[in-house]
Amino acid sequence: MKVLVTYFTKTGNTEKVARAIYEVIGAEKEFLPVHEVKDPDGYDIIFCGFPVHSHSVPLSVENFIKMVPPGKKIALFTTHGSLRGGNLATTAIEHAISLASKLNVLGTFGCRGKVDPKLIEALLKQPEHRAWAETAKSAVGHPDASDLEDARHFAKKVITMK
Repeated sequence: MKVLVTYFTKTGNTEKVARAIYEVIGAEKEFLPVHEVKDPDGYDIIFCGFPVHSHSVPLSVENFIKMVPPGKKIALFTTHGSLRGGNLATTAIEHAISLASKLNVLGTFGCRGKVDPKLIEALLKQPEHRAWAETAKSAVGHPDASDLEDARHFAKKVITMK
């Protein structure tokens, strides 16, 4: 079995989670940023991670998911400034699942990730984003050891699904 762990990151949060997933995979494996993946067809399982941006999936990840051949096994993971299970994070993962509708989605995982303080500062000045920005302040220190252990557990579960 050949496994790809791929990700898009801006702050390093998603890469940390991707590395935790990669650590526990015992099969032949590769670790690549999403923009470096040339041919996703050569893998039996793909783990694809992204940060939630503007309540959605970053364009580079959308494009990657769309190029994965139909029927391919994929597991999706995210990092976000929202609370786990929050509406914005859930909406983004649901959008990613809809993009992967022709794929075999084996599971999803999401955890908090620190948000750039400059972004939080800018969003606090906008009434429509103030509540989210206040919540995002508490994501400092994430992904933490517990988040990464949860990611490892997720990866082990997905791999056993084959």
